[in-house]
This record gives sequence, C-alpha cells and structure tokens, in this order.
Amino acid sequence: MPFPIIISRLFVFLLGALLVAFTLLSAIKTFVLPRAAPDWLTRLVFLAVRRLFDLRLRRSRSYPQRDRVMAFYAPLSLLALLPVWLSLVQLGYTGMFWGSGVTPWNEAFHLSGSSLLTLGSATTTSIPLLFLVYTEATIGLILVALLIAYLPTMYAAFQRRETAVALLEVRAGSPPSAVEMLLRFNRLHGLERLSELWKTWEAWFVDIEESHTSLAALVFFRSPQPDHSWVTAAGAVLDAAALTRSTVDIPTDVQADLCIRAGYLALRHIADFFRVSYDPNPKYGDAISVTRAEFESACEQLAERGVPLKPDREQAWQDFAGWRVNYDQVLLALAGLTMAPNAPWSSDRALDQYLQPSLRRHRPA
Repeated sequence: MPFPIIISRLFVFLLGALLVAFTLLSAIKTFVLPRAAPDWLTRLVFLAVRRLFDLRLRRSRSYPQRDRVMAFYAPLSLLALLPVWLSLVQLGYTGMFWGSGVTPWNEAFHLSGSSLLTLGSATTTSIPLLFLVYTEATIGLILVALLIAYLPTMYAAFQRRETAVALLEVRAGSPPSAVEMLLRFNRLHGLERLSELWKTWEAWFVDIEESHTSLAALVFFRSPQPDHSWVTAAGAVLDAAALTRSTVDIPTDVQADLCIRAGYLALRHIADFFRVSYDPNPKYGDAISVTRAEFESACEQLAERGVPLKPDREQAWQDFAGWRVNYDQVLLALAGLTMAPNAPWSSDRALDQYLQPSLRRHRPA
C-alpha cells in the first residue's frame, strides 16, 4: 500500500477515535459527573431543539398554550441526546473501520452501524476489527444504559423540588406571593413559626443548587400545574424572608438571613451554568426591579391585616432593597429563561429595563 494512503488511513482512524472519545466525554459530563460541567454538545442540542420550539410558540397566543408546548421541551431535548451521541459514535467508528482497511466507505459505515446497534448484519473475522466491533457495541449499550439510569435519579430530584413548590401554594397562594405568605402565617401559625420555613427552604435551595447544575435538564422541566414554577416559588420565599428581615417588626431571626444567602447563591450558580449575565457584586443602594410604590402597597396590605411593621418605613425600604439586590437580576433572568408563569415581583416584569447597559449587551438571547 502506498505510503500516502497509509498516512491518510491513519489520520482518519485517529480522527474517528477522537470523535468517539469526545462523544463519551460529553455523555460522562452530562450523565455521570456529579458536579456542574457544561458541555457544548449538550448545550448545542438543547439550543437546536429550543429553536424548533420557538417556531411553534409563535402560534401560541396564551400562556396555557405556551406552557403545554414547553412541557415537552426538556424531555424531547434529553431524548435527542441519545441519537446524537450514537450517530457521532457510528461516524467515528466508520472512520476507524475505514482506517483499518474496510473499504469502500459504505461497507465501513454498514459494519459500524451493525456493531453499534448489535444487529449482526455485518461481520468480520479479523482480530483487530473484531476488537473495534466489540468496543463499539459496548459503547452503544453503555450510552443507552446511562440514559435509562439517569432518568430515575432526575425524576427523584424533580419530585423533591416539586413537593416543596406544591406545598408553598398552601402557604403563599397561587401564584406564590411573599405578602400572602406573611399574611397567612400571621393568621394561622404566628410569625414566630417562620423560622421553621426558613430552615426548610434553606435545605431546598442547597438541593436545587446541586441537582440543577449536575442534572441541568431539570431547570427546564415544568411543574405539573401550569401556574407553578420552581423559579417563582424561590422568588416568593426570598422576598418573604427579605420583608421579614427589613420590615416586619419581630425579633431578628438569623435563619432568615441564611435562607436568603442559600437562595441567592443557588440561583447564581444555576445562572452561571447557563451563562446568564448578572452583576456578581451588587452594592447596597443599587436599583432593584421592585419599585418603592410596590413596596409601600405591600406594607399597607400587611398593616391592614394586623402584621406588625417597623415604624421607620424609609429604613425598611432601604433594608429590603439591600436584601433584594442580591438576587434581583438573577431571579428575573431565570424566570425569563424558563418561561415561568406570571407571579408578583419575579416573572411579571421584564429584566432588560433593570440591567446595566454592559449586562444587557451580553445577556443571552
């Protein structure tokens, strides 16, 4: 065999091996690695499927219609990963078979497909080629097994998330409202029982930070009820904690502080995974999306229903804004990313008008 042909076959073989290795690394990052590890191939698949869904959403006039369409987005995107990975593995092994002497190209492709899907329609007796056949069949089975094993883990995390979101409807209404939460606690349990709620949701925030970055598809899995959303639930709890610390006249509870910190850190880490721009170092006094008029209206509702408020309303507003600024931008950004249902102080307002110009330019479409 002429030397140039040997070099070309060796080059194609190595190129195919690199493609297979790259595909396996993508699957490991997505399904196996227990930490946030963004993968551009997985991201590309989700973006491509989202473009198709965006075309369908143009014909949807109401939120319930859009919600029904978007309910299929995450599951279909997740299932689309498997044929993409299998196709890349088949393409890579086609190059490896051709580089090993299987000609012409259609024969190499046939042998690769038969090996990957364990069809047995194409065989070989060469030891080196048999090694490639068996390794490709093993990789194909591993990829299918990874997806099957991945689903129970993901749905267990989804169930944990949605249990807390559904329970919040009892305490904060639907859509969830920080003001409604405080009113119901004051009427039914007493505001001193809020400390238990902050502990529960601190643990919830820690859980979603881990699960929604290592199992990133969970971010786009929508709640069983169209008017529920993990993003708006998070916003309602954080706002309730911020109002409690700044405005409600009860003894200081450090657990509320811990809940707020756990919340904005979780939202920021999820936003970082999806390359969502926000100001990582907000300062006391920076503008927030909640207006002073909205804050005053909330205070009036609380006062009318017997919730004790601090007398210095100006200081209360400054303190509330000081807490809210830590999660304001990232909350609104995630509400837009996930197409969350309308809820007060989160998905009911556009993010762009509150962003600094530098952040607005770099915000993902």
